[in-house]
Amino acid sequence: MSDKFKEQGGAATMDPSKLRRWITSRLFTKLTSQKYQTAKQSKAEQTRLKNNNKHVLEYFHQIEDAYSYLSAQTLKTISDSYDVEIKCYLVNGPQGKNSPEPDLLLQLAAYDSNQIAKHYGLTFPSVYDKPTKDQILLANSILANQSSNNMMNYINKVSEAVWTNNKDDLEKLAHKNGKADLEKTKSVLEFGSARQKQLKHYSGGMFYYGDEWYWGVDRLYHLEKRFIDLGLNKLNNANLKYPRPDLDLSFDPIFKELTFEIYPSLRSPYTALIFDTAVDFAKSKGLDLCIKPVLPMVMRGVPATREKGIYIFSDAAREARTIGNPFGKIYDPIGQPAKDCYALYSWAFDQNRHIELISSFLKHAFKHGTNINNKKGFKKVVLDAGLNWEDANKELHNDEWHSILEANRQELYSAGLWGVPSFRLLDSNKNVLLSLWGQDRLWVFSKFLQQYKLNHES
Repeated sequence: MSDKFKEQGGAATMDPSKLRRWITSRLFTKLTSQKYQTAKQSKAEQTRLKNNNKHVLEYFHQIEDAYSYLSAQTLKTISDSYDVEIKCYLVNGPQGKNSPEPDLLLQLAAYDSNQIAKHYGLTFPSVYDKPTKDQILLANSILANQSSNNMMNYINKVSEAVWTNNKDDLEKLAHKNGKADLEKTKSVLEFGSARQKQLKHYSGGMFYYGDEWYWGVDRLYHLEKRFIDLGLNKLNNANLKYPRPDLDLSFDPIFKELTFEIYPSLRSPYTALIFDTAVDFAKSKGLDLCIKPVLPMVMRGVPATREKGIYIFSDAAREARTIGNPFGKIYDPIGQPAKDCYALYSWAFDQNRHIELISSFLKHAFKHGTNINNKKGFKKVVLDAGLNWEDANKELHNDEWHSILEANRQELYSAGLWGVPSFRLLDSNKNVLLSLWGQDRLWVFSKFLQQYKLNHES
């Protein structure tokens, strides 16, 4: 492992003690259980009823964040469809250890929003400029001049003017609705950011309801289902307004000239829930599949916080249950277990069992709760991958994986990505056709291939 990756300590430790690993594993197992989520939601509703409170949805908006622009477009529909009061807050966005790559994140958010918007019935400009500091300040000052409850009526128009680079419209909105001075604008941003921190989150474009977070338009289907279960639907039908677009796994192996790359990590719950599906997707479409493992983020020296870790595992569990691949008992695979698996990767690749090795490791870590930090447990990973344990044992001290994973990491960053799982689709000349981060982006590749097929048939 590269010497430049330093131990971060705390929530980002890359080499926990046995006790810490046991505690973390128990915590993750609890956080990802259906029982825990159901109990949290039930308690939140009981508290609301006891205090005779309204159903309140809190929304946190970051002007320069493209995901926030998409989220803002959904507010009126949500308000018209469900009996909830919406309170809007302005936030500064992720800070410090919650945002290891702030500039890359904003770039990716704009690119990604451009890819997904139309599939949710939303808009995002095909050509866009990074919002300027002056635009951001003016937009925030207009919204800061509104009350939290009234902000919803302006937040979409203001965001649209920023992202379409329509300076005239932004000035007209400021003239018509007024704007707060610099001191008040900062105060409103600090208030919203403090409220979000109090609720234990850090990003823009986020929805919070009943002790649970929902990240942007991609998680609205969870929120809508919860509203419907609570009887908050104002309409006669229970159709979701923002359902997750379907992933086409039908057998149509006609894309043999294209390469599909998967960048997995062995500690990522998002990788764990989607890895097998991603492999099946590539095979069903005849894509040339290429697996490019990378180190877990904290083993790359990327800082992390406890609140971020808790949200990621809770959200991943919710997503995993939705696709029918729920987590079970979890054994935190950070550190030595991950290193041991990476050490076997090239050897398994030579036997065409590298995919099976990763799949087996993730199942034992996130479903079976196997203690893979000892040889007895790790042996199960190897055998379930269809590999020979005696031969594998001889490979555990192999260190060539360091340079392989570092090359994959560099390639990932060159594509403007850094998180896992990430995916890239390449043409026959190895030119990148599409590159996206997230287990919830496979459907975008599915839609892309459908259009690719139509274009080449016409």
